[in-house]
Amino acid sequence: MHAESKKIVLCTGARTPIGHFSSALATKKPEDLMKMAVDAVVSRGKLPKEAVDGLIVGWVGQSFSAPNIARVTVLNTGLPEKAQAVTVQNNCVSSIEAVASAARFILAGEGDLYIAGGTECMSRMPYTIEGARSAKALRSMNTVKEKWGELQGNPDVAVVDSIEEGLTDPVKHINMAGTAEVLAQMYDISREDQDKYAGESFRKAIEGWNKGFYQSHVVTAGTNGSTLLDKDEYPFLREDLVTKPARFAKAPLAFDNSAYSMKKFYEDYGQFIEGKTYHEGVKGTVTLFNSCGRSDGAAAIIVATEKKAKELGLEVLAELKGWGFYGNNPAHMGVAPALAAPVALKMAGASFDQITNIELHEPFAATILSIFKIGKERFGHDWRAKNDAGLLNPHGGSIALGHPLGATGTRLLLNLVYAMKADPKSRLGMIAACAGGGMGGAMVVEKAG
Repeated sequence: MHAESKKIVLCTGARTPIGHFSSALATKKPEDLMKMAVDAVVSRGKLPKEAVDGLIVGWVGQSFSAPNIARVTVLNTGLPEKAQAVTVQNNCVSSIEAVASAARFILAGEGDLYIAGGTECMSRMPYTIEGARSAKALRSMNTVKEKWGELQGNPDVAVVDSIEEGLTDPVKHINMAGTAEVLAQMYDISREDQDKYAGESFRKAIEGWNKGFYQSHVVTAGTNGSTLLDKDEYPFLREDLVTKPARFAKAPLAFDNSAYSMKKFYEDYGQFIEGKTYHEGVKGTVTLFNSCGRSDGAAAIIVATEKKAKELGLEVLAELKGWGFYGNNPAHMGVAPALAAPVALKMAGASFDQITNIELHEPFAATILSIFKIGKERFGHDWRAKNDAGLLNPHGGSIALGHPLGATGTRLLLNLVYAMKADPKSRLGMIAACAGGGMGGAMVVEKAG
């Protein structure tokens, strides 16, 4: 095998605006969104298509509308027909995995320049019919149509919402919001603190757009010459949460309500709430407003050897210094970034204190505030101090911007490298994210120049 050490750099990146669930981008398929992102990277980066050795795409809600969406995108964008094309699925760290995979391919000598990224259109995730085709009602499409009215009463058939099924861990049998409440209970994270953190995410996201930061790498999403969306949708749908923060208190609790009590939550999931037992007066904390939204969007970035980037005259934004993945208990998945960060830092030969810029995925405010606690307690990593200094998610995070599952990792990376480009004091940056199933991913970069 031909493998050698090479300096790997990140060049031009771009993404679509993030559309809110069932809203502006709901009519676009994941492959349409990915094409927008790749086309933008090629155009903005002045990248000769023939120089692209491959495309790596993260996609969580994989369906059969575009088998191997990376290959479909290669063909739809006019990248070289011979180009390598790989679709990866590692839940919410999928497009961190895509960038790391591109780097691995380069280190293995398979190519010198890749485009990596991710896509998701949660608005189009299907309702599915599950069951063996040996069941009489499922033997053919004609039979399914004929027996449609009888399917829900058929013990051999299940009609399933792929979103709800995908957001529930099949091993621990707890959904993602439940994992956030588990952490909030374990680490005594109050609703008030979660709401305050979420409010800041919205404030910073709106400010980032209004000050022009996102214009550095977000392109208008359109079709047939018409504009569908020119900026991230959800922050401006919820702008009143910044001007009227008291509205956070009006959001219903996910688990402490008339339909599902906290006593019931502890009965179902108390086994995961380490060091705590139920007692009267325990309150729920996780709400719609202190959680990220369901979203649509795509993102991409150029990953290349420094030599190839210079040869093509590409703008080099950062050097990729290291990455790391780490798995933990799926019921505690939200703190996985704190566990993956030391792996990435070790690979990069850097310390947490040297990091000047951080982009941290925000699935729930509860998970972020839990990371602040265990990061310092277990590793001496003071995430909270970085946040208080304005170095963590300075332009908002997933709570405000949204979370198009397969695209979020690269969205974090774009936020990071373009913030570092604009900040003369920045040197080392890190992204980190958690994923369903208890996976965490982190990546460290060094600013170019």
